[in-house]
Amino acid sequence: MIKLNHIIFLLIYFLLSGCGFYSMAGSIPAHIKSIAIPLLDNQTAEYGITEDITDNLLEKFTEENILRVVDEDNADSILRGIIIKVEDAPSTFTKEEAVLEYRYTVVLDVEWYDVKNDVVLMQKQYSGWGAYGLSGDSATDGIDNDNDGLIDDEDDDEIGDPRSFAVKVAVSKIGEDILNKILSNW
Repeated sequence: MIKLNHIIFLLIYFLLSGCGFYSMAGSIPAHIKSIAIPLLDNQTAEYGITEDITDNLLEKFTEENILRVVDEDNADSILRGIIIKVEDAPSTFTKEEAVLEYRYTVVLDVEWYDVKNDVVLMQKQYSGWGAYGLSGDSATDGIDNDNDGLIDDEDDDEIGDPRSFAVKVAVSKIGEDILNKILSNW
C-alpha cells in the first residue's frame, strides 16, 4: 500500500511540476536566442513605410524580450520582409456615393530564417489596415480609426492627422501579428 501511495504521489508531483512554469520562449527552437531585423525592402511608392514597419518590429521584439535583437552577423535567426503593396482607397460611402472613410492597407511578405540550420522557419504574407476620414483630426472624424470599438472622444489614442494615424495603426497591427505568429508557431 505504501508503494502505491508513493507512486501516486510521484505522478502528481511530476504532473504539477511540469505545468508550473510556462514560457513563450519555449515555443521557439531552443538554439535560437537572437533575431536580426534588417530594413525591409519596399516595392511600393509609399515613402517612409519601410522605416515605420522596421522600427515597429524592432520595438515590439525589444519590448517582448524573448529574442535578443542583434545585427545580422551575430543573429541566430533573421526576419526579412518585402512591402509588396500599399493601398489607400475609399472604403465607406454615403447614399449619394460621397466618400466617408478611406482604408489604408499595407501588405508584406515575411520570412523568418534559421541561420544555424539554414532553413526558413516561417514564410507568410501579412497585412494591416487603418481607417481615416477627411476631417483634419482623427479625434473628430467620427471613425473608429484603430478598430477598437471606440470613436473620437471615447478613444484617447485617436489623435492627430487621420491618414498618419491610419498608417500607424496598420503598421502596429502587422508588427503584432508577426510577433504573435513567431511566438505561437513553435
